[in-house]
Amino acid sequence: MGTQDLRQTEDPEQRRAFMRALLTDVRALERMLEEDRIESGVKRIGVEQEMFLVDEAWCPAPVSDRVLEILDDDHFTTELARFNMEFNVDPLEFGGGCLRRLEGTVCSYLERVRKAAAEVNARVLLTGILPSLTKADLGMHNISENPRYYALNDALSRLRNDRPYQLSINGVDELIFEHDTVMLEACNTSFQVHFQVDPSTFAQHYNTAQAVAGAVLAACVNSPLLFGRRLWRETRIALFQQSVDTRTPSSLMRESVGRVSFGTRWVDDSVLDLFQEDIARFKTLFADVDGEDSIEMLDSGVLPRLKALCLHNGTVYRWMRACYGSDGKKAHLRIENRVIPAGPTPRDEIATSALWFGLMRGVEMEIGDITKEMSFEEVLANFDSAARHGLEAQLAWPGAGHAPAQQVLLEKLIPLARRGLESSGIDHEDIGTYLDVIEARVHSGMTGANWQLRSLAGLTEQIPSKGERLAVLTGAMLLREEDGHPVHEWSLADAAEVPRDRSRYMFVGQFMTTDLFTVNESDVIDLVASIMDWKHVRHIPVEDDDHRLVGLVSHRLLLRHLASMRASSDNGVAVSTVMTRNPKTVTPETPTLEVIRLMRDNQIGCLPVVEEGKLVGVVTEHDLVQIAAPLLEEFLQA
Repeated sequence: MGTQDLRQTEDPEQRRAFMRALLTDVRALERMLEEDRIESGVKRIGVEQEMFLVDEAWCPAPVSDRVLEILDDDHFTTELARFNMEFNVDPLEFGGGCLRRLEGTVCSYLERVRKAAAEVNARVLLTGILPSLTKADLGMHNISENPRYYALNDALSRLRNDRPYQLSINGVDELIFEHDTVMLEACNTSFQVHFQVDPSTFAQHYNTAQAVAGAVLAACVNSPLLFGRRLWRETRIALFQQSVDTRTPSSLMRESVGRVSFGTRWVDDSVLDLFQEDIARFKTLFADVDGEDSIEMLDSGVLPRLKALCLHNGTVYRWMRACYGSDGKKAHLRIENRVIPAGPTPRDEIATSALWFGLMRGVEMEIGDITKEMSFEEVLANFDSAARHGLEAQLAWPGAGHAPAQQVLLEKLIPLARRGLESSGIDHEDIGTYLDVIEARVHSGMTGANWQLRSLAGLTEQIPSKGERLAVLTGAMLLREEDGHPVHEWSLADAAEVPRDRSRYMFVGQFMTTDLFTVNESDVIDLVASIMDWKHVRHIPVEDDDHRLVGLVSHRLLLRHLASMRASSDNGVAVSTVMTRNPKTVTPETPTLEVIRLMRDNQIGCLPVVEEGKLVGVVTEHDLVQIAAPLLEEFLQA
């Protein structure tokens, strides 16, 4: 959890004061390392569980403030959006039955959130990206009422010179998208795992964590969809990297690194390598100075909290992040694994964590210095391939060459993790419990991502509306998660199992058609006739060269034109001479009843849906019939 009461400042003097405090913290940490004043010989683990809150229609429920008020416990806290929240588990010593106890605590806390959420008609879902999330959910009206988040949005906007955030992600589908606030980050939730390590071996542990990250990610991908587009198996990786990127287009020509990154090289000496590099690369976002002098505290025998360093470190989002902690009496270092997505169930999350813990020890025990066996470029390529393709990725690994992730995991890494956990003193029964889940998941190929994609393909044949398909997919996922069985045991989603909710059809954005065929106003009208014939559509939107909506051609208009046409030039008739100019439009937030009224009063069968002047969809009489039919059927059967 980050500091929650921050405010951004533009005062140059205060920013300089913060930088002095930050550099003092680095010198203090360097001295603590030299004087062996950071805890060694103890390994502890901990987790941060992020989650989505959804309503009865399986859409985001912005009620985290009310849920947290009911819980009234510091283990539970806000996240960026009001439809997200997280809880933090107290550290456990690594060994014996720690994995079993960790799962028990996660399940216990999760049940408390579920009960509190139920009091405000919401439910809890663990997934990397919520399938039913829409752009409309990412407005500032849904940001958590916390100064930290407003300050973060302002600081990142300042560094970007108020340029919009741009997403460009290619998978089976393609997503090109702009947004004007940091709320894009709220699309992500993760299961962040912490592992305490000795300062003297930090570099080796950190490099090992980097080396195994790709394989661990391949085994746990759970975020294949964003706004209904099929993108990466773990789209969260690309989304997060782009959602807080402060680089300008010109800086991309340099060898610059985004605030979210996997890193650029192995760590050579100590944790200082990472902190120093991040301070050198990234501008400070906040300037919160409390007057603490970490060097003076060391001189007085008190271990400092290094508040300035931790604050800056919390705004640089390495996928494997170095963390420092102190209670004034003991200080420690840990590695925070930010790779693992939330869900699909606590059992899945702990199983993935067990794989990571086991590999951390197994590589150290059997390979030693991994940097002598692999290049950093191979490790980075593994991570990127795993994020894009999951278990279908090709991975490099010592002794395996380049091979499919499934093969590398089953033949090399899962057995290595078993031996690593055994060497760490983890209970034999727990090793079997959790790594058997990983082995079955990998062998079957049924990751959370693949379950979502295969389920969505089946729902496409059952449900015509994309918005409803995504809502049903979300509901089916939640029902299975609450049963608690790991994802490889899940049956695919079926429309009949998820109760229909009328609120799914309250707004245009929930059911509009987004797969559009459009023409330019200068195109020949024959093209419109051909598209209508080929694609069986009755309305074609018309855009100008800047993709702004300028008109609409209906089947009726086309027939009228053909009936009155006596002759045409060799070049044909332009669309602009036939189209209806400045047609009536709606937005994704327009209520469905308002759409029905507009169509009825104006005797039209299609309304273009626009956002900021750009066409994003259409809603037709056919769409309204599609949603009315099941509601009427439900009414008649009541």
